[in-house]
Amino acid sequence: MPFVEKGMTVGLFGGSFNPPHAGHALVAEIALRRLKLDQLWWMVTPGNPLKDTRRLAPLAERLALCEALLHDPRIKITAFEAAYHIRYTADTLALIKARNPGVNFVWIMGADNLADFHRWQRWHKIALTFPIAVIDRPGSTLAFLSSRMAKTFDYARIDEADAPILARSKAPAWTFIHGPRSLLSSTAIRNGTQSGSRKT
Repeated sequence: MPFVEKGMTVGLFGGSFNPPHAGHALVAEIALRRLKLDQLWWMVTPGNPLKDTRRLAPLAERLALCEALLHDPRIKITAFEAAYHIRYTADTLALIKARNPGVNFVWIMGADNLADFHRWQRWHKIALTFPIAVIDRPGSTLAFLSSRMAKTFDYARIDEADAPILARSKAPAWTFIHGPRSLLSSTAIRNGTQSGSRKT
């Protein structure tokens, strides 16, 4: 788990990153800038319980690809979940919260994940642990409004203009952040239908 100090503002960005690409890096860059983060933990997961793992590259390979892609010293690439044998985000966030009192964390996710967020293990618990920043993704701008998460926690949504204070807000709290979007997809890259360098 990366080192942090009390009072810091830290974004948590998890995923399989199979493979990581410029679209992921764009989400991280937007989060760092708009949320005014001191750090962003780029958490490479052992595997997503909701995804087929048969085509999942080895963890060490995915970590190496992330290291090659990212050069911002504020981004801390980590795979600590594997060491703790953690499979579910709710357990990851509970561990982070217990180990880092006094640190302001915010969970970061692409808008494309919002439609299925209610299928995540103990998704209510996730929303009640840390504030959430949802970063716009192609085709997801309008769909997020109809998601179960958006409807359930509609009362906890804060204005995008207040994104810099989100990490210091008491959960549940979330916002939707618009910005540049990348059409890149890990699935398409694995299928050979996209390169990993194009941005839109």
